[in-house]
Amino acid sequence: MLKKYLNFKRPLTELSGKTLIGVVQTKTTLILLFSIFSLTNCVETFDIPPEVDETVLSATLIIEATITNELKRQKILLSRPSNFDVVNDLDSIYDPRFPEIPKEPNFNYEENAQVSVVDNRGNEYEFVETSPGTYLSNDNFAAEKDVPYTLNVLTDKGTSYVSSAESFSSFGQIEELYAERDFNVDGEEGVFIYLDGGSTNTSDKYYRYTYEESYKIIAPEWSEEDFVLTNYDPCALPTVTYDLEIVKRENEEGKVCYKTDYSNTILQNSTVGLQENRAVGFPVRFLNRNNYIISHRYSILVKQYLQSVDAYNYYRTLESFGSSENIFSTVQPGLLIGNIKSENEGNAQVVGYFEVASVTEKRVYFNYEDLFPEEALPAYAVNCFPFSPPLEHPSYCYTGEINWPCPISILEGVNVNLFAYYGENTEGIGACPGPYLVTFRACSDCTVLGDSAIPDFWED
Repeated sequence: MLKKYLNFKRPLTELSGKTLIGVVQTKTTLILLFSIFSLTNCVETFDIPPEVDETVLSATLIIEATITNELKRQKILLSRPSNFDVVNDLDSIYDPRFPEIPKEPNFNYEENAQVSVVDNRGNEYEFVETSPGTYLSNDNFAAEKDVPYTLNVLTDKGTSYVSSAESFSSFGQIEELYAERDFNVDGEEGVFIYLDGGSTNTSDKYYRYTYEESYKIIAPEWSEEDFVLTNYDPCALPTVTYDLEIVKRENEEGKVCYKTDYSNTILQNSTVGLQENRAVGFPVRFLNRNNYIISHRYSILVKQYLQSVDAYNYYRTLESFGSSENIFSTVQPGLLIGNIKSENEGNAQVVGYFEVASVTEKRVYFNYEDLFPEEALPAYAVNCFPFSPPLEHPSYCYTGEINWPCPISILEGVNVNLFAYYGENTEGIGACPGPYLVTFRACSDCTVLGDSAIPDFWED
C-alpha cells in the first residue's frame, strides 16, 4: 500500500535513510517504524519510549553499510530524519503537474563525520565524505572470508558509534538468470526474471537480492530540427521580446538513450526447510508487458548476498513496513533490531545494520520481440502527439486587465525545455493555433528520460 509512494534513488545495497525512514512518509508511520517487535535478542536493539518525541526521532542517526567481497571503494551512508510535520494526506507529497513523480521525504545528511572500518588483524580502512552523507573508502578493498570487521563512526558533534564485529564464511553462486513470458498472480501478462542459485555450504540459508536494470529508449518523435530560443524577456513591455530559430541538430543525440534504475524493494529468500540449499526459479523481477522500459532492449544485473540470520531478520523486519496493508493498526510499541550502538552517549539513538556479506552477480539481456514476436510495443513513457499552442504570451509585467484563455505558449514551453519542434502548423491545428507544431521534449529528445552515452557493459 505504501510502496506506491516511494521514490528511492539509491540501490538497496545502500539502503539509505530514505529507505529506512523514507519507506514511510508520515509522522504516524515514522513512529511505527521504531515500534516493531524484536525477532531475536542476540544483537543490539533500539528502544522507543511509549510517548515518542519528534526531537528524539530527528536526532536519530541512520547508518547504512554493506561491506562485500567486491574489490571497490566501499560505501557508508549517514543521515538523520527531518521534517516530521509532513501532513498525513499522502496526496500532498505530489506535484499536481506530475502526479506520477512523488517528492522525496526530507532527510538531513550527516556531514563531517569520521568513518572507518577495522578488522581483527589491525587493518583500518578510512572513509572520506564524497558528497553530503556519503562516505567512500579512501582505497579499494574487499572483505575477506572469516575476517571480522567493525564499523566506527564519530560524528562532528563528538558522538561515537560502533558496530558488532561481522564477517562472512562462504560464497554463493547464481547458476542461471533468465527471462520468461508468463502471468503473475494478478493475471497480468509480462516477463519474469528468474534465478537459479544458492550456496554449496549447507549452513547458508539466507539470501538478499538487489538488481540494476538498464534499458534502451528510442525517442518516437525525434526530429533533425529543433528550436533555439535566445534573448527571451517574458517581462518586456509592451510585448515580450525574443529570438526564436529553427535549426538543424548537429548530431543524433537524443535519438537513442539508455537508463539504469535500481531495485527499490527488499528482496530476500530463505532455503530453511528445503532439502537442497538452492533456489530454483526464484522470481527476482516482474515486468508488465506494457512497461515501456522493455520496449526495445532490456538488461538486468542481479546481485545475490549471503546473509546471517540476524541480517536476514533485520531486513525482513524493515520490509514488513512497506508491505503491510494494515500497518497503522497492527504494530504495537516494541523494538527494532540493529547491531550498532553509541559508545559515549548511552541515550544517543541510532538505527542501522552493519553487514559484511559475500556477493555474486549475473546479467541477462532480452529484446521485446524475443518474447512478444510481431506484437505491438508498449506505449511510450510520455503520450506523444503534435499540437500547436500560441507562439507568444502577454508580458508577465503587464499591469492591465488580461483575458488570456490560451494554454502555455511555445516561448514558455521552449524556455523550460518542455516543448520541442515538430513541424509547421500549415492546417491551423489548435484552439489558439501558433505557426508551429510542437511535441513534448521527452518525445523528441530521449535525454529527458535517459543518457545518450552507451553503458560500458551494454551488448546489442
